[in-house]
This record gives sequence, C-alpha cells and structure tokens, in this order.
Amino acid sequence: MKRILGYYLKPYYLRMAMGFFIKFTGTIMDLLLPWALAHMIDVVIPENRSGDIIKWGLFMVFCSVVAVVFNIVANRMAARVASDAIYTIRQDLFSKVMYLSNSQVDWFTRPSLISRLTSDTYNVHQMLSRMQRLGVRSPILLIGGLSITMMLHPALAGVLLCTLPLLAAVVIGVSKKSIPLFSLYQDSLDRFVRLVREDVAGIRVIKALSKEEFERQRYDKANRQVVEKERLATITTAVTNPAMNLFLNLGLVGVIFVGAYRVNAGLTQVGKILAFMTYFTIILNALLSISKMFVLISKGTASASRMEKVFSAEDSRTLKLLEKEWTDEKDCHIEFDHVSFSYNKKRNNLEDISFCLKRGETLGIIGATGAGKSTVANLLMRFYDVDQGAIRIDGKDIRSMDLKTLRQKFGAVFQNDVIFEDSIMENISMGRNLTKEQAQEAACYARAEEFIRDKGGLEEALDVRGANLSGGQKQRLLIARALASKPEILILDDSSSALDYKTDAALRKGLKERYSQTTCIIIAQRISSIMNADHILVLDEGRCIGYGTHEKLMADCEVYGEIGKSQMGIEVEVNG
Repeated sequence: MKRILGYYLKPYYLRMAMGFFIKFTGTIMDLLLPWALAHMIDVVIPENRSGDIIKWGLFMVFCSVVAVVFNIVANRMAARVASDAIYTIRQDLFSKVMYLSNSQVDWFTRPSLISRLTSDTYNVHQMLSRMQRLGVRSPILLIGGLSITMMLHPALAGVLLCTLPLLAAVVIGVSKKSIPLFSLYQDSLDRFVRLVREDVAGIRVIKALSKEEFERQRYDKANRQVVEKERLATITTAVTNPAMNLFLNLGLVGVIFVGAYRVNAGLTQVGKILAFMTYFTIILNALLSISKMFVLISKGTASASRMEKVFSAEDSRTLKLLEKEWTDEKDCHIEFDHVSFSYNKKRNNLEDISFCLKRGETLGIIGATGAGKSTVANLLMRFYDVDQGAIRIDGKDIRSMDLKTLRQKFGAVFQNDVIFEDSIMENISMGRNLTKEQAQEAACYARAEEFIRDKGGLEEALDVRGANLSGGQKQRLLIARALASKPEILILDDSSSALDYKTDAALRKGLKERYSQTTCIIIAQRISSIMNADHILVLDEGRCIGYGTHEKLMADCEVYGEIGKSQMGIEVEVNG
C-alpha cells in the first residue's frame, strides 16, 4: 500500500485535493438541508412569514443543486484519478513481470502473475475509486451529522454516541479477520486459473483420451475451493451490515423514546426532532457506506500486498564485475567452462559441462528426455544463472553483459513456442520493424515461403496459438522469426520434430549456406537433424557422456550408437 499511496498517487495529489474540496462542499450542502427544514418548521412557519418561507425554500433548492452538481463533478474526478493511477500501475506491473527472471516466474507461477495483473489490479482500482468517493463523503457526513446533532440536541446526540464504540469494534474486528481471508481466496484463485489454462490448452488431448469426466471432477474440486474461500471471506464481512444496523436501530429506538418524552414535556421542538431523525438516517447511511468501504479496503489491501511482492522482487542476475579480463586462447565464440546448475538447488540438472564453439560452428545436443538439453539454452540466454563455472561469449562472461545487449545476439526457437493471434508478418517481425523483404527472406530460408503464399501472404491473420497451422508450419514460421533479425547465435530447441526428413535436410542446408557465420546450437531428438554438426554433445541426466563428431560418437559412445542404430538402422550412411 505504501508504494501505491506514496508513489503512484503522488502525481494526483493536487487533483485529489481539488476533488476533496468539491466533495466536501457538496456534502456540507447535504448536511444543511435538514437544519434548514428544522428552522422553517420551528421558527419561520409558526411566525407565518411567507417571504422568509420563500427565501428558505430557495436556500434549500440552492443547497440541493450545489450538492448534486458538486458530488457529480467530484465523483468524475475520483474516477479519472483511479483510472489513470491503475493504468500506470498495470503498465509498471506488466513491465516488472516481463523482466522477472525465469526462477522468479517459477516461484510466483504464471497463473498467479496473471491473477495479479487482472483481478488484483481490479480490486485496487475499486479501492482507489471508492476511497475518494465514500472515503471522503461518508466520514464528512458522519462527523458533520454528529456535530450538528450535538448542537441541535445534546441529550439525544448522547444516546446516539453510545452506539459508536460498538460500531467501531465491529468494523475493526471484521477487518482484521477479512484481509487474511481475502489473501487466501486470491491464492486459491491462482490455482484455479492454472487448472483452467491447462485444460483449455490441452483440450484436444483431453478429448482424444476421453478424459472429460476426469477433468470435470478436477475442475469441480478447484472451483469448490475457490467458492469456499470466497464464501468464508464474504461471510466474515457480511457480519458488518447487520451488526451495524442492529446497534444503530437500538440507538434510534433510544432516540425516539427520549425525544418523545422531551417533546411531551415541552423541553424540545418538533422540527428539531424531525431534523434529528433525518440526521440519524444520514449517519446510518454514512456508517453503512464506511462498512462497505472497509470490505473494499480488505480486498484492495490483500491485492496490493500481492502486487507489492512482484514490485519488490529483486533480480539475482546482477551484472558481475570481472576482477580481470579473460584471455581467450581458444578463440571461442561460445564457451561453457565447467558449468553446473540446479533448478531446485538440491540436485544438479547440469553438472560439469564444458565445450567451445568457434564462430560459425554448429553444436548438436542430444539425449533422453530430462537430460538437460534445454537447460543449456536457458543458461546461455541467461534465463537462469549458473551455480558453478562460467559461460562466455567472445571471451566475456555473460553475467557481465547487459541482458538486452546479450539477448540481441540470439535468434531462438524453443519447445512449445508461442504464435500470437496476429498476422504472419507480425509473428515474424515481433515489433522489430522488419521490412516485408526481410520477412520474406527469412521465410524463404525457413522453408515457410510456400505455405505462407498458400495461406494468402504475410498479411494473413493467424488464430490463437496458430490453431490454423499444422505442426510443421508452426515450426517453420518460428524458425523464420528466429532468422529474421540475422542473429549472431541461433538456438533451435527441438524445432524440427514436426518436419519431414526432406524439409529438415533442406532447412539445414540453407542455414549452412546463408548463415555460415552464425553459430548454431541445435537441440534435437533425431540424429539426422544433428549428424552433420561440427560438434555433438550427448547428455544423460545432466552429465556429458559423449562429445565429438557423428562418426567419433558412433564409434566411441555407446548411448549415441544405440540411438543411431535404433533411428537409422545399423548401417548409418552419413550425408555429406
């Protein structure tokens, strides 16, 4: 909350102060109406002064008009401030999420980040908007109403004041319990969003395996948990209104008894009693509005706390200042120097990996599922930092390089990469202001030119996640995206699994001819995709069990030889 109140609302302090003044003026006009009515009933009407009746009537009309106009203006200003502030908050929160390290994204979880960007920002928006409206008007009505009732009739006001400590106890007690409950509700909502995302993304697999009923039961369980958490939180806050109504109505009964007695005894006037009853209604509505505001504050505070955790997340990937310049005697473009890494910091996913690639060379990486192949790419692009050892590009430790500068060197295609609901051109360009000719050239070398032409050209729109493309078409489009910026380093992570052997071979040939100075790392399950690479790294449970050319590994590496024989037959013919 400190960040929101002290930083994001600071540019709007002047506008909020003006809105407060306007709202204050309009509310005072509302408070003057019952007082003016009491004066007319007790003083003006008994004296039969028709001129004064008209004057006081016009005064009440004036107060009513000013109250309506000023309250409308103040509400519009409050809505504008809340909208502008939440726009900036959303922008900054999204930017922060985009720059979170992969380990931080893993810790928060993607569904939780989505929830913080959507439902949490909505709750904070509602809180900011209502705070400026109810948070100004209701306290003024409450304090002003109590002050005027004290002046009108101290004895009756005393009866009303006796109920205030009970009302305060209800609001404070409910708020203390409801804020943690709303935090728990948001956490359960995160898990619910994660399940929905998984089910929607895998809906074809669910249908293919006839697991609709199983997923429906999982959904029902998660849905019930969300409903139970929300019900518990709302039931807790629901105590507020009935309890406040009870205490206020008890106070009202006391006021009526005391007022009736004093009117009967001639100690007070009817107009004051009517005014007092009107002020009592005003005070009642003000307190009910304040109770609603505390519910919004409970939600908003819980959401603001969750957002603050994202804002305050410190990136561990700081720039590393090297004590001395590294002398690269091997002339390596990319070097892994005894690299070890673990995602959970318990068991290494990569252990003591070393290799050197000169500019323009190609490294093929192969191994069983979970062997650590994609981890090599994640570390090279610094999505995670190594635990031991070093990774260097042109002899410079990547931890000493600016992240933006580092990643501009890469073109990459990852497993399960994303195609956006946009044109083919925008999916290749990705906001890099590429020309149509550059996109067409990249598509040509990615062997995507023919199907793009058949689809209607670069301006053809694609569905969400490229649903109107085949698996092979998606992979060729993603490769075109990676090639479009003519990268210094190209990473292809299982990016040809859906391509036929002929297309795969033509693609590799085109890369070798056109991008001869681009250092390539190809992660594959098929030996045919990497057999012509300058170096091949064979991984097993994060360890290097083979490194060399295809011929050398077929002769010396048992695991690689078994893979080769199973995929290509015992007699493997090397394509030149």
